[in-house]
Amino acid sequence: MSLVSAVLVFVVGFVSGTVVRWVAGLAAVVALALVVLGLATPEIGLVNEVVDRYYLGNELLFISGFLFGIDAERTREVVVERRE
Repeated sequence: MSLVSAVLVFVVGFVSGTVVRWVAGLAAVVALALVVLGLATPEIGLVNEVVDRYYLGNELLFISGFLFGIDAERTREVVVERRE
């Protein structure tokens, strides 16, 4: 995996974490509805290609970006407190 791909996977995780932090409740309800209705993953080649090429094997990188995105505000507060 190239450095650009690794950074891209991390950024996607970070953005996902930030979005989930903003609208966590709504995201959970929408995700549950999509799974129940069977619409969670559209059967198109593009989704499968992206998952196979970039996500598989890079789950930890995605999760780390996701968790940084969720807790970014708290992390900022802790860093500022430590500097003072």
